[in-house]
Amino acid sequence: MTTIAIVGRPNVGKSTLFNRLLGRRKAITHDRPGVTRDRIHGTVRLADRKITLIDTGGLDFEETEGIEAGIMSQAREAVLAADIVLLVVDGREGLNPIDERVAELLRESESTTLLIVNKVDGPEKADILTAEFHTMGLELEPVSSEHGYNIQDLKERLAEMLPEEDESALQDVEHGLKLAIVGRPNVGKSSLINAMLRENRLIVSPEAGTTRDAVDVVFEARGRRYTFVDTAGVRKRGRIDDSLEKLSVVRALGTAKRADVAILMTDATMRLALQDKKLLSYLDREKIPFFVVINKADLLDKEALRDVKKIMQNELRICPHVPVVFTSTVTRKGLKDLLPMAEAIIQECGIRVGTGEINRALADMTSHHQPPLIKGRRAKFYYMTQSDVMPPTFVFFVNDQEKVKASYARYLENQLRKRFGIRIAPVRLYFRASRGKKE
Repeated sequence: MTTIAIVGRPNVGKSTLFNRLLGRRKAITHDRPGVTRDRIHGTVRLADRKITLIDTGGLDFEETEGIEAGIMSQAREAVLAADIVLLVVDGREGLNPIDERVAELLRESESTTLLIVNKVDGPEKADILTAEFHTMGLELEPVSSEHGYNIQDLKERLAEMLPEEDESALQDVEHGLKLAIVGRPNVGKSSLINAMLRENRLIVSPEAGTTRDAVDVVFEARGRRYTFVDTAGVRKRGRIDDSLEKLSVVRALGTAKRADVAILMTDATMRLALQDKKLLSYLDREKIPFFVVINKADLLDKEALRDVKKIMQNELRICPHVPVVFTSTVTRKGLKDLLPMAEAIIQECGIRVGTGEINRALADMTSHHQPPLIKGRRAKFYYMTQSDVMPPTFVFFVNDQEKVKASYARYLENQLRKRFGIRIAPVRLYFRASRGKKE
């Protein structure tokens, strides 16, 4: 499904535009540990096609190492998920340096971008309020999200910008699993694919950065079709100087997000680096189905291998459901486990539970372990539903989602996993305030 993301500074009218395009007000809050902003998702029809619309939080740089780091981390996530990016600016305030930096990032990533000059209340003001924004070098559209000016023209323009649907993908139901391999340079991503295929399909070199772009390798095994995607190694941001490599990193993470299953590959002989941990956090935060492959296990003795297992177990505390497979592209150790693991994860991602069973589970979970008291009151759960699969997504309707703390959300997730047999797939939870007054 095509995705359109709305990005921009705080208070430029992103949420108002989101609601205007959606045709209604909608907000679902993720209770994700370590994530300080909310994301709102909705579905809208454009040109007789279903489109996913994402409203992102305002770009906020207070808790980052610097403005550039904040722009990269915030805007990148929207770019990765989106086929089209709407960069919203404030026509009344005029051009802001942050607007220019985000625009530069979007141009560098080659995203399909449309500049939305918001708060233009009518055609008589359009030329004046958009004049200086033409210097950003992006196609633009003046609108008033609040008053509805030019919204219909914007919808028609977006319909023209939609990428063509892949007819072959629509017709070929049994297209097989798409597996994206991500990791730092030189951990053996290309070697792994060559070993799985038993041929030197990809170039393997000790020089870091050999793979510059995502490379698709289609093959058949066990009577099924698979597509391996070898991606560029993801380095620490401060070491990425070459603009081509920056683009490769963005595409690597984007490929992981669009794949059926991602494989995070590390090197058993190297200490788990900060970049490995960031990749792990990214995959978990985005609820991407994935597992960890620790390569070059043949180079370690038993004691060293035990130490690596302990380290990885400790790092996976944030997502203990994620499986770990030890491999060697030289001895072929563990290679036979990779495809069955991917199949098992994707099978769990498709689990759907009936509403009655879900709500019986909710009553049992909340009575067995009540939500904690927050300022003398507890969160009151009314009911829940499963809103989606791939991955399993559950929406809890409560009196006040602010009373559902991260620790209790983890308890609910663990209970859902035990009851419904979701052992190794990601699970997404939403907490939504029901209509009416908070209790």
